[in-house]
Amino acid sequence: MSKLKLFIENFLVYGLGGIISKIIPFVMIPIMTRLMPSTDYFGISDLSNTVVQFGSAFAIMGMYDAMYRMFFEKEEVSFQKRVCSTALVFTFCTSLVIFLLMVLLRETIATYFFSEAKYAYVVYLSAMATLVGGTNAIIAAPTRMQNKRKVFLVANTAGPLISYAVAVPLLLAGYYVIALPLAGVVSGLTVEIAFGILNRSWFDVTKFDKALLKEMLMIAIPLLPNFLIYWVFDSSNKVMITNMIGIGAAGVYSVGSKLGHASQLIYTAFAGGWQYFAFSTMKEENQVQNNSLVFEYLGVISFVATAFACAWSYELFHFLFTKDYWPGYVIAPYLFLAPLLLMLFQVASNQFLVIKRTWPCMLILSAGAIVNIVLNQWLIPLIGIEGAAIDTLLGYVVTDVVLVLVLLKIKLIVVSRRFLFVAFMMLVYFLVWRLLIPANIVAGTAMAVAFLVICLLLYREVVRMLAGKVKAKTKR
Repeated sequence: MSKLKLFIENFLVYGLGGIISKIIPFVMIPIMTRLMPSTDYFGISDLSNTVVQFGSAFAIMGMYDAMYRMFFEKEEVSFQKRVCSTALVFTFCTSLVIFLLMVLLRETIATYFFSEAKYAYVVYLSAMATLVGGTNAIIAAPTRMQNKRKVFLVANTAGPLISYAVAVPLLLAGYYVIALPLAGVVSGLTVEIAFGILNRSWFDVTKFDKALLKEMLMIAIPLLPNFLIYWVFDSSNKVMITNMIGIGAAGVYSVGSKLGHASQLIYTAFAGGWQYFAFSTMKEENQVQNNSLVFEYLGVISFVATAFACAWSYELFHFLFTKDYWPGYVIAPYLFLAPLLLMLFQVASNQFLVIKRTWPCMLILSAGAIVNIVLNQWLIPLIGIEGAAIDTLLGYVVTDVVLVLVLLKIKLIVVSRRFLFVAFMMLVYFLVWRLLIPANIVAGTAMAVAFLVICLLLYREVVRMLAGKVKAKTKR
């Protein structure tokens, strides 16, 4: 199987499964906001998810990536089962510890994240979701690592459907605060039980291997700060907005980020197929060139998609949401591009994971996170939620630029001049949109189409190759 075909198949199959799990919540956002009488309630629900993400970083502690990396180290099934079993035992223990700590510190957590201790009962639900989510990813992993595509697609469709089947009746009954957090717990537990039944042969407590755990922790522990830094980029803004402006503003920001994170459909599609492709081809002679091309092509796709997000953001917000949420239109494009820059970071930083040196990623991510937090202190009081969105985007820009410079120095990536030109065009487009035409869909779309045409001309040989492959396949 060609490398391009392997990547595209995994991108489409596992990516499609991930997209389904993301697109259902995306479609449901306008419905959820209309079922809630105030932006405060959406803010509380999203902040609950923020707490879960924070707790999950400690619960998983990088073990999922270490498990994936070690699984492909050997082809012996007995070794792979020891990898899975060791990862599960370790993650269950850490998840249980984090659950107990969250319960004990519920009032402190509520005060910090929700600005009021009265929401301590929401932390209970967040703790339960963390306990379930910490082990869920590990238990589901063998399905992906065995390329069981249909199972993956069904599971990723069922999860969000179960969640909203629980949430909507609760919202209609007036349980605005707990509806979404409780639904997340029920959905996560249901999916985990299903994967536990399907993958039970891969897990055996008696196969826990202390020596193997030590090797996996050498990969996993340096990744923990990375996930915490991801949390700073993705979620700390909401906490800072809550404490600086109010929980209602956090609700508007959350909706803006959700619509902006429509780009996560692209990111999730990439991530779904990336890990299998990256680690199954990591020993190829042309690995650096292949990885660099993936970085470049996904970068171009990201920039073109962001151009259209800028052009359409204003009209989409006015069409989908009530007036209280309209100010969120301006932050959506910033937060649309941010996850895509994270995607590019993960493509490039995979070079460090392949050679089992993950600590440089932590240092580079830290630089971007510091930029984000420092600028938040200044821009949030100055220009509100847009300041938080700008800070996040700038943090990722700094992170990607530093990473690429480091990899260029050690010759683990190749960056073409045409890609640098496309990145410069993206910067110009963004400035023109924000300063001159933020609400003009016609002018914005015209500029986005022009940007797309230029990119197609620059990468015309790639377009011809893909078109030829599609044409050949349709003739069969």
